[in-house]
Amino acid sequence: MKNGNESKTLLIFKPEEIKKMDYLQAALSEALRLYPSVPVDHKEAVEDDVFPDGTVLKKGTNVVYAIYAMGRMETIWGKDCRMKFTAASTIYRYHMKVVEDHPIAPKLALTMYMKHGLKVNLIKRHETELLS
Repeated sequence: MKNGNESKTLLIFKPEEIKKMDYLQAALSEALRLYPSVPVDHKEAVEDDVFPDGTVLKKGTNVVYAIYAMGRMETIWGKDCRMKFTAASTIYRYHMKVVEDHPIAPKLALTMYMKHGLKVNLIKRHETELLS
């Protein structure tokens, strides 16, 4: 685009470039886990059922669950469920490279996540990199 004497170029990504943005996909998935676009949802039992903990659901029972809270539960995600700290520490100390030939595909659900996970190799940063 030309604006007077200035020449500006717009950066437009091609679909094949977007597909290769593995770290962006992982960051977006993590952001949606911690800040889901649908923070609370509900389902209705279409037939009698039993939860894994033994809770009996009768047909027609409405179940409300808090996705926002579930994204932070240690019982679901483990001790490192506060991933912002873990991610920052890991990125600071290591270069990350996606494992060669690892399939990269989103899993379509209420929130998107990596269908096959995101396998990476961690390469420890040199001490001089950490100090700069």
